[in-house]
Amino acid sequence: MDGTPTVVNDVMTRKVVALRTGAAFKEIVKTMREWRVSALPVLDDTGRVVGVVSEADLLPKEEYRQGDPDGYGLVGHPADAYKAGAVMAGELMSTPAVTVTADATLAHAARVMARERVKRLPVVDYDGFLTGIVSRSDLLKVFLRADEEIAEEIRDEVVVRLFGSHAESIRTEVHDGVVTLTGRVRDTALVPLALLLARAVEGVVDVRCALAGPPRHPDLDPDLPDPRRAAPA
Repeated sequence: MDGTPTVVNDVMTRKVVALRTGAAFKEIVKTMREWRVSALPVLDDTGRVVGVVSEADLLPKEEYRQGDPDGYGLVGHPADAYKAGAVMAGELMSTPAVTVTADATLAHAARVMARERVKRLPVVDYDGFLTGIVSRSDLLKVFLRADEEIAEEIRDEVVVRLFGSHAESIRTEVHDGVVTLTGRVRDTALVPLALLLARAVEGVVDVRCALAGPPRHPDLDPDLPDPRRAAPA
């Protein structure tokens, strides 16, 4: 990863099955079953992504079945009632499609998924053509990054850059993605920034800080109390 932020292009799936707007209901169900997915991007005649059809879009067909003994046939959300009578992907799909580009950061993709409450996002180029798909599990791949690789990046890109010649006094350890920084620093005002930057490194699960300022020298700093000479209360 060489210190550069991981983007969707690094983790997305490039082999993607998609539907045309004219795909029939049973074709959609069959494709989902065959590919073991719960949602599929829908393309227009030019190949651009115009929507996504999911299992949730298909369920009203059963939920609003006429003659249902539970009496749900004509009540409920109008949009669901409309989808209950739809037979093609262009009618069933949720639109506009929620998508990301391949150069989007994983953090951005995660925020979009959370905001839109979806499990996967079509990846499109800047003309709207499908280039891949990214799922929640794809975003979690970054946490498989080796501890040694994470530690090296934090040392090079955070510790050395912030603390310069004093970086040798700082120890960086990573275990199961959890970073521990120990040692003494001359400028403690930089510690919060070091923690912030370390947390931003891809694959970091948590950061624990044991960084302290330089040792006190009461003889040189008479205004500071000397704990060694403090009289008992």
